Amino acid sequence: MNNVPKRSESSPESHWKLEDLFPNQAAWDQEYAEAKEQIKKIAAYQGKLADPQQLKACFELEDELSLHVERLYVFANMRHHEDTAEPSNMALADKSKKLSVEAGEALSFITPEVLSLSAEELDRLIDNPDLADYRFTLVEMRRQKAHVLSQAEEALLAQAGNIAQAPGTVFNMLNNADLKFPKVKDENGEEVELTHGRYIQFLESKNRDVRREAFKAMYDTYGKMKNTLAATLSANVNKNIFYARARKYPSALEMSLYGDNIPKDVYTNLIDTIHKHLPLMHRYMELRKKLLKVDELHMYDLFAPLVDEYKMDITYEEAKARVLDSLEPLGQDYLKVLQEGFEEGWIDVYENEGKRSGAYSWGAYGTHPYVLLNHKDNLNSMFTLAHEMGHALHSYYSDTNQKYRDAQYTIFLAEVASTLNEALLMHYMLEKSTDPKEKMYLLTYYADQFRTTVFRQTMFAEFEMLVHAKAEAGESLTPQELSAIYYNLNKKYYGEGMVVDQDIEMEWARIPHFYTSFYVYKYATGFSAATSFSKQILDEGTPAVERYLGFLKSGGSDYSINILKKAGVDMSTSEPISQAMSVFEDLIGQMEELTKNQ
Repeated sequence: MNNVPKRSESSPESHWKLEDLFPNQAAWDQEYAEAKEQIKKIAAYQGKLADPQQLKACFELEDELSLHVERLYVFANMRHHEDTAEPSNMALADKSKKLSVEAGEALSFITPEVLSLSAEELDRLIDNPDLADYRFTLVEMRRQKAHVLSQAEEALLAQAGNIAQAPGTVFNMLNNADLKFPKVKDENGEEVELTHGRYIQFLESKNRDVRREAFKAMYDTYGKMKNTLAATLSANVNKNIFYARARKYPSALEMSLYGDNIPKDVYTNLIDTIHKHLPLMHRYMELRKKLLKVDELHMYDLFAPLVDEYKMDITYEEAKARVLDSLEPLGQDYLKVLQEGFEEGWIDVYENEGKRSGAYSWGAYGTHPYVLLNHKDNLNSMFTLAHEMGHALHSYYSDTNQKYRDAQYTIFLAEVASTLNEALLMHYMLEKSTDPKEKMYLLTYYADQFRTTVFRQTMFAEFEMLVHAKAEAGESLTPQELSAIYYNLNKKYYGEGMVVDQDIEMEWARIPHFYTSFYVYKYATGFSAATSFSKQILDEGTPAVERYLGFLKSGGSDYSINILKKAGVDMSTSEPISQAMSVFEDLIGQMEELTKNQ
């Protein structure tokens, strides 16, 4: 095992070029000083925002300041991520964070002041031609106005904010610090303490006894704490209901969707359409049972490997070449930008001592995006490269086609471009594969993404909807009630061919996302939208590519649902989810075919 090199020992060719953002430290310091000056100037506009000219000047200064702060913050933090132990980088990141907070505080009067204007005054500003560049901002403020309370009430709600964090804080403390799991036997028969991190490794074990024992130990531990955990989850649900009622929303679900202006139908449609396609999930479970050669399929068999680990050594150079080839359906313009990203210092490729783990795409408006990788020569790293470059090109197209204020896309849209790249890469790999073992490995890899990202997250989304509806109807959420709802959902989603072990009824108690309510559905909608795009692109060619590039260029210039709709993916209908399901059905068909020949 080679030691991880220090940053100074690794090849500069594999480093990103942060000098494209700031050529040197002096340039950063100069822009920092400018931002500090601008922070002082912003207060001069306070109390004058009813005047269109003053409002325009204020918005322009806000954009300038925000962009400076973004550039300073991104550069400082990316420097810090190159080597997190380097003290000067740490200090720079810290300095940029403080500046960001300071700017946020200085700008915080703008929205409340605009919202304090009467509906007539707001309408006049929206229709003012001098404010055309800020029309979407003002329309969005007017939309929010219905749910903004008086100054005194807002102050009171702000103070309640600290108490509102309690359910999530208590859960995290219990879950990460206080819960102690027993020891279980690993594959070598040795006693090992069960932890959150090791749990999935145990469930991926080829030894069924290891899987079963870890599964039982995990849920027995949560079962002993069921009253406390039901109380924390119930408190979180009640917190959401309190805010929804205080802000005059029809329900907690509609409150959470309001920020992105997502109609409730998008949420309920996802659940209804997945219900119609549950027979596909049941068919996949039957296939899983056959491939694992077991008489009964249990909940602890869901992560067991279906085929032997297929070793694929893919160097970074090979990964780039394959990603380029696989994205050919997106047309020459897209490939040209992608090639530029590969060759012009957008990417920080390999691990070095102290480098931040994982992968991300980031950057500041006005400069090309950047991608951090920790590349290993394997299949997973190649998919990560495709994924992160999907984000990067989405940002590139948004930034080059939109003004600063309209360039930033929402979380609802964020995973579409990255997942689409993965879908096209997978399609390419399957088309090219001649080795049945390799093909089966790829198919199970992809089918499991559907299972975990679409079906499982939709089941979570349905659980959240059901428990909030119960609480809103005045019913209490006892541990028995929560467990019954959760158990029945598992039975429904996995079908008759699966033994739904009673222990799984406690799984609701260990899902941190339930404390960021109504968030998980975005994984399923994003994956479905991307799969729908990839199907349209492969079936239709150029017209679908043009629509998709239009989506990438739109940034955040309109509401997410409208941006997708213009590009041919209407998430308020069942069509995109049905298209994703037809891709899943095709995968299962290919797997069944290969199984016949074994």
